[in-house]
Amino acid sequence: MKIFFDGGWRPATGMETAVVVQGRDYVRQGLGPGSAMDAEWLALLHAVELAADLGLHDAVFLGDSLAVVGQANGTVRCPSDNLRHRQALAALQPPTGRPRIHHVKRSQNLAGIALARLHER
Repeated sequence: MKIFFDGGWRPATGMETAVVVQGRDYVRQGLGPGSAMDAEWLALLHAVELAADLGLHDAVFLGDSLAVVGQANGTVRCPSDNLRHRQALAALQPPTGRPRIHHVKRSQNLAGIALARLHER
């Protein structure tokens, strides 16, 4: 099962996230102040929580942030600012092991497309 995630930051409203599972968008807006990187991490955490809530045990998480994917997988150094996010991810990990988290191009990220639709003019 593919689960797409993306986070964004808007000056007026702060952070927002989107997760797409089986063609359904799960969007959270107005998440307060933070950075674009915080928003990307919150989107991944939202995706992992949602997968558990939906009983999806063999999910592949797809996001377009190379930094978050690398930090979450432990292949890229995680700056101290993001350690709390990585610890939150570790706390959410199922007993069967680490979640599979992969990079996808921005143009192929259904969650990013869902966020972009919210702000079309």
